[in-house]
Amino acid sequence: MGKVTGFLEIEREEPRYEPASDRIRHFGEFTIPMSEGRVADQAARCMDCGVPFCHGDTGCPVHNQIPDWNDLVYHGDWEEAARNLHSTNNFPEFTGRICPAPCEEACTLNLEDVPVAIKTVEQAIADRAIRNGWIKPQPAEAKTGKSVGIVGAGPAGLAAAQQLARAGHEVHVYEREPKAGGLLRYGIPDFKMEKQHIDFRVSQMQAEGVQFHYGMNVGGNVTLSELREKHDALLLTGGAEKPRPVEAEGVDLNGVHFAMPFLVQQNRRVGGEDVSGEVQLSAAGKHVVVVGGGDTASDCVGTSFRQGAIAVTQLDVRPMPPEMENKLTNWPNWAVKMRTSSSQAEGAIREFSAGTMRIIGNSKGQVTGVECARVDRKRQPIPGTEFVIKADLVLLAIGFAGPVQEGMLTELGAQYDKRGNLFADTLSYRTTVPGVYAAGDMRRGQSLVVWAIREGRQAARSIDLDLMGHTALPR
Repeated sequence: MGKVTGFLEIEREEPRYEPASDRIRHFGEFTIPMSEGRVADQAARCMDCGVPFCHGDTGCPVHNQIPDWNDLVYHGDWEEAARNLHSTNNFPEFTGRICPAPCEEACTLNLEDVPVAIKTVEQAIADRAIRNGWIKPQPAEAKTGKSVGIVGAGPAGLAAAQQLARAGHEVHVYEREPKAGGLLRYGIPDFKMEKQHIDFRVSQMQAEGVQFHYGMNVGGNVTLSELREKHDALLLTGGAEKPRPVEAEGVDLNGVHFAMPFLVQQNRRVGGEDVSGEVQLSAAGKHVVVVGGGDTASDCVGTSFRQGAIAVTQLDVRPMPPEMENKLTNWPNWAVKMRTSSSQAEGAIREFSAGTMRIIGNSKGQVTGVECARVDRKRQPIPGTEFVIKADLVLLAIGFAGPVQEGMLTELGAQYDKRGNLFADTLSYRTTVPGVYAAGDMRRGQSLVVWAIREGRQAARSIDLDLMGHTALPR
């Protein structure tokens, strides 16, 4: 619980950022780490709240034992804190950087708007553990003779692979891209999480026996039936990549793109991959309009500034949220309130209650603007409120409709849920095809990295139980 009176004596503090004028000149991480003493002070604020909502489902999907490692950090036992943290989370350096921290929303101190800086402490523990060499490969002492194939090297697939390898199974991960990480590597910009963190974990997992196979497009250059013949069980963690369709006029104009190709190409550039054969997507010298109000839209904003955009406008069809939530009706759940990301703080113009009516272009088929209108509570345009925003580049970041069904899933022939995701329950993670399991965004739809890690861990436990009749893997 930290220091008994810590929450009364110590104010909440978060790491500072490099100034926006400096950080938009590079794609590296820009958070200035806090000293270990200051992190320990933040851990000391964890109070004896009786019921720690921070590590329930509403606070932490992987059920991090947050009060325990806060107490350990406060008392200076960082190595034991790292062991505790890794007992529930395979990749805390990922979540410590990119998780939106629902744990802090659920913190009892958030009733006074000063929650414990849980995310800061988590990242500090993980980074110190890696820096000090405490994180070592944990190969299984004995092999089971069973083989498991995992399709997709995103966070769900990586978490499952590590758990299954440590249980003694032979694990093969099949990834379409040249490197592991999924959207962690190719969707999330380096200024939010640099990719050496993924490389470190891949090296650790390889030392534990996990075998990675890159350039394997299951349903394309390799069939699902081939993998099913090779393995005793198959886990599908391919994500939810199908973009939500846009019906507005003008989406086929030059200069109008979905968000993910834009982000992926820039991440490939930063990662040193060859993108010379692709249509070059760049915001340099352009007026950019980002349609969407979520994290992906925010990533487009930050990337556009770093590429040299003249101006970036973000359109959100939702009304401007209140500055503060009603704690009595929202806590400990995630609250809808005004939030400004670091990317938005770099100079974005934000338009709320802004519906995209059509995208305007010139006679050459090049986008020149976006016609918008204010919308009512039912998201219907209000007559007389139309306005036009100049645009040389329009990025559509309105979410995903589920997994791509053509190819691998069509060959599988399994049942889908009502939203078009691959059906599997959250106890067994089995699909309706024997021996095939599903986890992560492919099963639950677009979600957070922490949910992907949870599902990968739980699916691994189910697979181990089905293969062996017993399991020591945690749920």
